[in-house]
Amino acid sequence: MAILKHIALKNSDYRTAIDYLKYEHDEKTMKPLRDKNGAMHLRKGFIMEGINCSPETFDVECEMLNAQYHKNQTYNEIKAHHYIISFDPSDQIENGLTGERAQAIGMEYAQKMFPGHQALVCTHMDGSNGSGNIHVHIVINSLRKLDVPPQEFAERPCDSRAGYKHHLTKEYLIYQKQFLMNLCEREHLSQVDLLSPAEKRISDREYWAEKRGQKKLDNLNEKIIEDGLTPAQTKFQTQKQYLRDAIDDAASTATSYEMFQSLLYKKYKIRTRRKRGRYSYLHPERDKNISDRALGTRYTQDFLEAQFLENAKTAGFQKQADMSAENSKGPGKSEKAADENSFTDSGKFEKRKTVHDASSDTTDKGQFADFDPEFDYSSDPIRILYIRSNLHLVIDLQTCVKAQQNRNYARKVKISNLKEIAKTIAYVQEQGYDSRDDLRAAYDKLNAKATESRKSLHTTEAQIKVVNENIHYTGQYLANKAVYGQMLKSRNKKQFRQEHSAEIAAYEEAVKYLKANYPDGQFPSMKLLKERKEKLLKLQKSQQETYEYYKDSKQDFRTVCSNVDSILGQGRTLEQEQRQSQSLS
Repeated sequence: MAILKHIALKNSDYRTAIDYLKYEHDEKTMKPLRDKNGAMHLRKGFIMEGINCSPETFDVECEMLNAQYHKNQTYNEIKAHHYIISFDPSDQIENGLTGERAQAIGMEYAQKMFPGHQALVCTHMDGSNGSGNIHVHIVINSLRKLDVPPQEFAERPCDSRAGYKHHLTKEYLIYQKQFLMNLCEREHLSQVDLLSPAEKRISDREYWAEKRGQKKLDNLNEKIIEDGLTPAQTKFQTQKQYLRDAIDDAASTATSYEMFQSLLYKKYKIRTRRKRGRYSYLHPERDKNISDRALGTRYTQDFLEAQFLENAKTAGFQKQADMSAENSKGPGKSEKAADENSFTDSGKFEKRKTVHDASSDTTDKGQFADFDPEFDYSSDPIRILYIRSNLHLVIDLQTCVKAQQNRNYARKVKISNLKEIAKTIAYVQEQGYDSRDDLRAAYDKLNAKATESRKSLHTTEAQIKVVNENIHYTGQYLANKAVYGQMLKSRNKKQFRQEHSAEIAAYEEAVKYLKANYPDGQFPSMKLLKERKEKLLKLQKSQQETYEYYKDSKQDFRTVCSNVDSILGQGRTLEQEQRQSQSLS
């Protein structure tokens, strides 16, 4: 399979690209390997050719072209683009791939995809990091040297004119991948679909983190073995891989999101959050969630929920088979089993119980303590909020249509209501509440705390927004400051402004914003702004947890109040009182 990789280079020394292609480098540090005399080691097998330039003078010719058009003169500009085409190692044996054949493919690809650019095309036969696969490096100057006919993949008229830079867009990259797939198909080489997202997305950063971690672990295990002990761990695992393995395990049996969430926390201490159609996962040793897209398509909400449905169908078939086997035993079936079946058929009760169990076992906040019988909760009513009530709402049989239609279901609801009423009475007595007014006062106090925490969270979010704007405009100011300085020194300022209109406009916009917010002219440094943002993000996380905690506690406490209203036979529930107070206000 051929894989395409792109790297943007901002190094103004084009000679380093030639050295990397010709001489051996350490794959970890990217520094050239040298002998005892300081001479670099020439690579054992490589083929290098130039397009619109000579391979040995690629650096000089690129610098001359840049000076001619006054481009690539600042540190933040992309000076070159590095593309890598890696072929499957099996292609050498099964499909007769050689270095010369790979070089011909690379040349054809570069001439088609980057017409008019100075380019180096170099094929390495030694493999990357000892893998032994043949791969082709294509390094192009970001500035186009020659005018070329308009290309079908070009989006702008200037994308075919000399003196303009290589413009890589998402659509252009898709076109490149499709062309590479067509080349491999024509050459009868192994190929995967480069346009489909990977099921398991492993970035370069994660790849090298795994390599470094495994090396450190191997060195540590060698010392352990020398001491006559057996290592507890022999394979290093990144945090993302830990999440992938845990998710695969939990998703293989989970039949719902709540069950999936519960399994991940119970077995692996991984917290899961579902927001805006995406899942995110919090590793036990991290403070920041990892999104599902960063792990791969197998870990997204759509994929996992489809798997939950399949698991639920399989579990349903198995349950039906078990019921059939039970029925085949004749009249010996217990009444308890019949009650459980009628309870499950309702659907509503089963879902309510599942959600509650998941929240009590795997709540994101993790701040609910166990009940302490030695503590006098009447002295601190809000202390009750730190305990999960484990109560469900009492169902009104008069308004439940299904209970009126199904006698077995109604009997089950009556039994469930009696249990919840008994638990509610015991709960209220344990906490020392003597009247409904006491309950309402405690709820009002909790509601005030929730409102206060929400206001604090909104204030912090507004401060983060301001800091983000400062970071944006400060970065915009610093990035274009050098270009603006060149314009001031230019002899023909009008022409220079026309050639760099976007950069100068961005600089002037940033200066206007900063002067409006800092009249003294003392603009903040990027370091201080990022430190400020980091502190605010930590505060935001803490406030978010506090608000979510009070929000969840309100729901839990509302259940207690509603059940008390049902016990007392009051027609005016807590929710009705709230709606009336809101309408009056």
